[in-house]
Amino acid sequence: MKLSLPASEKTQLLEQLGEANRRFQQIYPGDKPDRQPVHTVYGGANLFKADTCMRMGDIALNNLRTYAPNFVELARVLKLEGHEHLPTLQADIEALTHRLEKLSPEDRKREPGWLPYSIYQKVVRKLQTEAVEDFRIDFEDGFGNRPNDEEDATAVQAAKELAQGMRQGTISPFIGIRIKPFTEDLKDRGVRTLDIFLTTLLAETGGKLPDNFVVMLPKVTIPEQMSTMVRLFELLEQANDLAPGMLRMETMVEATQIIMDEEGRNPLLRIIRASEGRCVAAHFGTYDYTASAGITARYQTMAHPVCDFAHHMTKVALGGTGIFLSDGATNVMPIGPHRGENLTFEQLRENRESVHNAWRQGFHHTTHSLINGLYQGWDLNPAQLPMRYAATYHFFLSSYDDAVHRLKTFVERAAISTLTGDIFDDAATGQGLLNFFLKALNCGAITEEEISATGLTTAEIQTRSFFRILEGRRAGKQ
Repeated sequence: MKLSLPASEKTQLLEQLGEANRRFQQIYPGDKPDRQPVHTVYGGANLFKADTCMRMGDIALNNLRTYAPNFVELARVLKLEGHEHLPTLQADIEALTHRLEKLSPEDRKREPGWLPYSIYQKVVRKLQTEAVEDFRIDFEDGFGNRPNDEEDATAVQAAKELAQGMRQGTISPFIGIRIKPFTEDLKDRGVRTLDIFLTTLLAETGGKLPDNFVVMLPKVTIPEQMSTMVRLFELLEQANDLAPGMLRMETMVEATQIIMDEEGRNPLLRIIRASEGRCVAAHFGTYDYTASAGITARYQTMAHPVCDFAHHMTKVALGGTGIFLSDGATNVMPIGPHRGENLTFEQLRENRESVHNAWRQGFHHTTHSLINGLYQGWDLNPAQLPMRYAATYHFFLSSYDDAVHRLKTFVERAAISTLTGDIFDDAATGQGLLNFFLKALNCGAITEEEISATGLTTAEIQTRSFFRILEGRRAGKQ
């Protein structure tokens, strides 16, 4: 076969391109298969106790059972698919629940009420077993500006409570602290709290950190704030005999300047790179950001268009970098206005309507985030947890069949291709499809058995890597 291009010149060109491709892949390695919590609960450091996460689960479950004692009530409040066909009489609801309980998962899916039933049962189970996935002990907005002696004492006490929670096994799978920002007026306070907290914690635990521990740095606007945190981490690691790189951080998107700088550029990637690999996530601060955009308090909600703009700018800047993105919080709490035991019928009705209205807002805000590719958000009160999981489970379960078809088709096509050519594109695209199922699995929406409908084995799923799955399948065909 006759060719026009000399082999040596072609090789030189492709080697140069290869170097550029590899540099690109280092910057944009793709989505991480690691577990990402579906939410972060923020609680004032002065209120944190070793069993806070456990108590939050009890409060959340009581809230759900009080205002939606069965799946039919929840379906009607949220107007879930098929709610209009569900029974209204208590006896009929109990009979339907009993019948659905006896069906196999496959047979249950043929019933009109399977989706709201499945969501309700999964929410109850989640609140009983792992109500809080991620918790941030808050020394910033949730704590406020207090006398230095008070914040010092709180940092010591919170660290001791965390150490006790580690011993008792009562803390969330992901946990950390939020310190005050590195602005000129608060940087000294932020550093001091971080030092006191970590020094106390490590002394209490014999030098051990909790699993998935992070430090949240709020109100970041310039890369130097991130690089300063890195240098502080290095000093703290050296002083406490921690392995280099063990301390990790998160940043927050809370100001318009982090979306566009003075030169009209999006500085987010530069800010993340200033963390020298220590930053794992970027969280959106709904109310600080909307305030910085000049939105008055009445209209500062997650549904405001300026939030969507910031979200999309963040995703464009950080897409493919492996940085986890989180949305902010709904500020309407599902708590009735009337307290006490001897409430009138009218007061009970007002409580129920108030909670249900807040549920709907929280459900729709979380769903909106998920549709926009933000798989994590904030919760500020345990009463918000039922709707966090209801919206998350609805999102995954209602998309399950389509996702199974897409991944199954992709796996079959990719498995017959060769190890050369577009393997990186295959792996990156396949990882994105696989991550849907991994996220659903991590939060309890589906089981490993349900992922197997895609044609993947349990062993393949547990690798959490589409690249490894491809390698294994292709090696088996050679």
